[in-house]
Amino acid sequence: MKQNERMLIDLHVHSSVSRCSALAPIEIIELSVEQGLDGVCITDHDTVDILAHIKEGFQPNGLLVLVGMEYTTPQGDFLVHGPVESLRKGMDASELLLEVERIGGAVISAHPFRGWRPCEVGLLDALPCTAIEVLNGRNSEHENSLAGALAKKLQLPGVAGSDAHNVAELGRFPTRFDVPVNNRMDLVNALKAGQCTPAASPSFLSAVG
Repeated sequence: MKQNERMLIDLHVHSSVSRCSALAPIEIIELSVEQGLDGVCITDHDTVDILAHIKEGFQPNGLLVLVGMEYTTPQGDFLVHGPVESLRKGMDASELLLEVERIGGAVISAHPFRGWRPCEVGLLDALPCTAIEVLNGRNSEHENSLAGALAKKLQLPGVAGSDAHNVAELGRFPTRFDVPVNNRMDLVNALKAGQCTPAASPSFLSAVG
């Protein structure tokens, strides 16, 4: 089992289980390592059906694959991690965040200032949100900047995610974890402890450098 002290993990990846994504599971596993990643979280929209196509955990090439979900609510989208299989469908944001807290998971407000899928950020003052996605690969710089300001205001950790739906997007904006992550609960605990920072993949930095 891999025991990296620091890990680069893309927390926001959509497989072809999501109708909007062209990324086959095997592509995610093979190409993420080429991007310099140590792990990926597959967060398909409102489903964990990816579990029928991959075995969660460390892959033969050393990549850690974890399964979460991007949960859609009328008040915005949230990345949820932990025992997410038990989540019922159709909850609003308040119900979702309280339920994830009850089951011992973690919730990330995904792209909270995106123009076509904004979050009702006022709700987050009183709800158990774990972190804010301050760097999203599909957001504008302005939208990411607003998310960063929100994380600072709420004193919550900021994380990054590629929000990948195709090969070109995969792994561009991972989150760096300063503790070993070997399973879902390691991830949840690291997020809750704020032992993470938004980053960019080595291959992306090389391309733009």
